[in-house]
Amino acid sequence: MNVLVFLIPISLGLGALGIFAFVWTLRSNQYDDPSGDAARILAEDETCL
Repeated sequence: MNVLVFLIPISLGLGALGIFAFVWTLRSNQYDDPSGDAARILAEDETCL
């Protein structure tokens, strides 16, 4: 039972670290790629012939 005193704060800290990392990636525009793979897959590539 005493191990919960250590495990609960560690798990909450890791969860907060994960949320912080996700918010940081959102604010630094890591997911903004308007001409990325979703648009490139529809374009025909003449070099593959």
